[in-house]
Amino acid sequence: MPLDFTAIDFETANGSPASACQVGLARVRDGRVVETAGWLIRPPAGHDTFHPGNMGVHGISPDDVVSAPGWTQQLGALVGFIADDVLVAHSAAFDTRVLRSACEATGAGLNSYRYLCSLQVARKVYDLPSYRLPIAAEAAGHHEFAHHEAIADALACAQIVIDAGRRHEAADVTILARAIGAKVKLTEPVAPQSAAA
Repeated sequence: MPLDFTAIDFETANGSPASACQVGLARVRDGRVVETAGWLIRPPAGHDTFHPGNMGVHGISPDDVVSAPGWTQQLGALVGFIADDVLVAHSAAFDTRVLRSACEATGAGLNSYRYLCSLQVARKVYDLPSYRLPIAAEAAGHHEFAHHEAIADALACAQIVIDAGRRHEAADVTILARAIGAKVKLTEPVAPQSAAA
């Protein structure tokens, strides 16, 4: 199997993991980025207050998402892009939690996904003073990018895993994880609720 996966990054409106306001995706086939996608999301009701600290990080404001699709409106496109891929994210526990929490907040169902954390990969592969995404991406040969813009972050995250795969001559994500002592984990599925928002 080739090194195929989808890198994902979410930005959130506030401290709630359900408050997704932007997603970025990068599809990797045979160790190369072949497609990217991303869009703004109107956070679910009850999770839609924009905290000044979050806005200061990613620059997205309530006005930016007024006409954006809500979580349930955009979920089909998100799931369609991912298909059956392993998900890769930097601090993957955060991004997979956003994915699940937004579904739980809106009553949407979600299948399980296998995922690998590029932060964990970077810690196993590089010797760095910090493993923040910009520094780890730089070590992977992916230089300056718009950090906290979701597509840019997904691309940076993808490059870390691509570089690690190249260094370890790993044929796929599972083999890479095994080679470096990392783990491909599995998200819990979310059962659909009748009152989807």
